[in-house]
This record gives sequence, C-alpha cells and structure tokens, in this order.
Amino acid sequence: MNIDLEGATAIVTGASRGIGLETAASLLESGAGGVTITSRREENLAEAVGHLVDRGLERDRILALVGRADSVDDAGGVVAETIDRFGGCDVLVNNAGTNPSAGPMMDVDLGAVEKTWAVNQLGPLIWTRATWHGWMAQNGGVIVNIASVGGLRPAPFIGAYNISKGALVQLTRQLAHELAPLVRVVGVAPGVVKTRLSAALWENNEDDMAATHPLQRLGTVEDIAAAITFLVSPQASWITGVTLPVDGGVVEAQGSL
Repeated sequence: MNIDLEGATAIVTGASRGIGLETAASLLESGAGGVTITSRREENLAEAVGHLVDRGLERDRILALVGRADSVDDAGGVVAETIDRFGGCDVLVNNAGTNPSAGPMMDVDLGAVEKTWAVNQLGPLIWTRATWHGWMAQNGGVIVNIASVGGLRPAPFIGAYNISKGALVQLTRQLAHELAPLVRVVGVAPGVVKTRLSAALWENNEDDMAATHPLQRLGTVEDIAAAITFLVSPQASWITGVTLPVDGGVVEAQGSL
C-alpha cells in the first residue's frame, strides 16, 4: 500500500531528533507539501533540517520553528506561521515529551512531576486548541498524540511519566468525541524504542530488554513513524479515538496490569 499525502501540511512537535524527526521525514517522503518541525532550541532545529535535506528532501517544504510544548503563545505562533507558509495545517503530531521525574510516586520530586505533566498532558491540549482554532475547525484534519505503553499499564520508577501518558490516552478519546466529524484524533503508544529519551531503559541491557518483547527486538523510530504516517493518511479515514500500541507485542503478551 502506497501512502500518498500529496498537498497535506503538518506540524510535528519535538521533532529535532528521534521519533519526531523520523516522522517529519516520513511525512515529507510520502508527499506532504510542507512540514513544520519544532524544538526548544534553535541549534537543534538547524541540525534537524540538515538531516532532512541530506535525505534528499526539499528545503522549501520544511519550516523549523522554536516552540515549547507547554507554551500557549508558542503554539499559536507556530500554527499561524505554518498556515502563512504552507497555506494550511492538516496534520498535528503531538510528539514532544519529557521524563525528568523518575522514582516512586511517594518520593519523586513534585516539581519534576509538575513539569512532566505540563509537557506530556497539557502540551498536547495546548497545541490541539491552537490548531483547531487556527485551521481545523473550518477545514478538518488529523491529530496524532504520541502516548506510550506506559500509559496502558503501570511500571516501576516512571509512574509520573506513565500517568501523564495515560491521561493522554484519555485525552485522545475525549478529543475524538468532541472534534468529530471534522477532525480525527488518534494515538500511538510505542513500546521501548531506541531513542535518547528512553536510553536509561535499554542502553546497558538491550538484549534482556528485547527478550521481554514477543518480537524479540526493540522498536526503531522508523517503526513508529510508519504507524503515524498511516494513521494520518486517507487509508485510515475511518479510524478515530483509539490509541494503537506499536510495541513488539508487549501489551498483548503481558496484559495491562
């Protein structure tokens, strides 16, 4: 199945590396007319643009803008600039996330918890509202929230992160109900993917971690980007409100509890 996103325009938050950067590349390679990538740091964006251009993607289809995940002003500005540059904003991928709050819930620093929840829970709502009011309420579109298998089941030491992703799964359901029929809202719940954000989970025990997955390997950014690209495409036009585990079979094999 060839996915054709010709003419579509998109914003991918937290796209200077990892899943976000690969998603931006996949959307562009599938024919998107323009993709805006965001990050907190301009130097990281410059490096990301260079990576995309090195892959043979046209520079004029890429817009790189500084944007914090939990900033109302940044979200509104990025949406406005995207529409001005590309003529619309058909797709929003809420990928930006953080996890500075490792530890048991009874002891973890509450400031770190607050930051985790602000970025992972409130951030996607902020960017969805900006995109809805700026474009999608009149023109429709697709929103993808990047959750986690941690939002589907508990796990030790990353409870604050998992709670934020569980809230994002519920936000996906709620927004799918509220924004239909103009806008589809779907989620993706990655398992352990080999990225910098998840390095603490796999870097020193990759073989053991892979063995916990029925497919016997860890995920790649390409695995997640492919799922996102399908979900925003016309081929997925009757899918909304669900969060798809892309996890090598972990959730099904081990259950939700």
